[in-house]
Amino acid sequence: MKKHLFYTVTAVGLALSSCNDFLEEVPTGSLTTSSNVSSPEIARAFVDGAYSNITTWNNGGGGWGGNNASLLEFVTGKADGNSQTEAFKFYDLEYDARAFYIDNWWSGMYSGIARANLAIQKIGEFTTLPAATKTNMIAEAKFVRALYYFQLVRMFGDIPKITSLITNLADVQTARSPAKEIYDEIIIPDLLEAEKSTLPWRDVAGRASMGAIKALLADVYLTYAGYPVRAGNQYYAESAKRSKELLDNGTYTLFKEYTDMINPANRNQGEFIFQVQHEKDIRNNTMTPVTLPTLRGIAAYSDEYGGLTPRKEFVESFEKGDKRAQEKQFFYTFYKGHPSDYPLGDPRRERLDLGGYYIYKYFDKQAIDNDAKANINFTIYRLPDVMLMYAEASNRAEGKPNAQALKALNDIRARALLPAVTTTNVDEFEKAVWAERYFELCYEDKMWFDMIRTRKVRNDLTKNWDDFVGHKTVFNKTFTAKNLLLPIPQREIDNNRALKQNEGF
Repeated sequence: MKKHLFYTVTAVGLALSSCNDFLEEVPTGSLTTSSNVSSPEIARAFVDGAYSNITTWNNGGGGWGGNNASLLEFVTGKADGNSQTEAFKFYDLEYDARAFYIDNWWSGMYSGIARANLAIQKIGEFTTLPAATKTNMIAEAKFVRALYYFQLVRMFGDIPKITSLITNLADVQTARSPAKEIYDEIIIPDLLEAEKSTLPWRDVAGRASMGAIKALLADVYLTYAGYPVRAGNQYYAESAKRSKELLDNGTYTLFKEYTDMINPANRNQGEFIFQVQHEKDIRNNTMTPVTLPTLRGIAAYSDEYGGLTPRKEFVESFEKGDKRAQEKQFFYTFYKGHPSDYPLGDPRRERLDLGGYYIYKYFDKQAIDNDAKANINFTIYRLPDVMLMYAEASNRAEGKPNAQALKALNDIRARALLPAVTTTNVDEFEKAVWAERYFELCYEDKMWFDMIRTRKVRNDLTKNWDDFVGHKTVFNKTFTAKNLLLPIPQREIDNNRALKQNEGF
């Protein structure tokens, strides 16, 4: 962990009134752990440094055609990787502590935590900022620290707890703390403090907002109520409270069309609550080429990876008539051949059948047709996620679905052109919500965490809910208790003698 705990933060562009400004880095020197916070601009730079590792969510990794986001899809058994170098290790459940993706996530999250710790300390030392500004900056840093820790604890379970700057090499030998302790002493307190800020409900530049804080806190409490902590109904109620506040506020609204989600003009707007920021000429979204059909010649990209593709069994398990499963909604099966690959007069320039299903959620038409620079964001939270959190959490907390829970579920189904769910049975309604999460949020890095916290997996062939342990995937592989956690990266085990590996690895 040494390389993650000693760092410098480069000062970034400071007049951040737009997404482009937020992304564009303008170096003005180095900020280190010993730097004095001498101006509001320097304070802002420390906070913005804490955001830098959010790019881990969809950075490239894992070899040719790889992306960090793919890891959380491969392990579900609902995604394929075609020619992606590391994919087979995960859908065949043969991954180990040396897998690229696992190391990428661990190092990315701990680097982000280090930057957040630095920002929290340095902003706390600032004596001339207006109180509200200081409170809001610390709230931003604590939001991202909670987000990084939440990702880690769900992936790895017990993890090292680091909340201050490490300046002594002897201190890097940090043992793992229990997952519940990470929730109780870092994640939940950070978010409760951030909740007291006066941050706006939406931030169009993509920074933390009150909407993002409520969404993350609702997710944290929903997870905390379930496995492995199993804290119970009190925390389902806390989750429902935060998601209800977001829904009642009205800032976020469902897009009319699913394709609105892949319109770059809609970044940080509509139903988008918190996203990884992209800008075509600064840092474009690499999920677009990763999800293209392998080398079929439909895009301006020189590499069409086919690195993340949906399983046929999953796509064909959608309810009959579900708009999301229709052509060019969430998936596509044909496109036009690109002029660089097919000569004038070739009928494939008008239509090229791709021979299977591909993910349309990352299809940036401008980039694919013209310049190979995807300008859409990668989404961490959007409104349907929170609507379904509310439906699930309030149902559990109250012992039946209330009117708002039914409406939240059925508004999502109505957009998909599906009939309303009418059951008021707590278990039947819960399974309906779980299924809706599978379909609405597919290939957005949500499904694996739902499997882990519920210990249930929807069987695409039988349409039943299997216990996680014992579920056989379409790859004919069976989940065991070992698969509930990912292994600690071997490089970290080698560097930190205090770390112990997860069972089975």
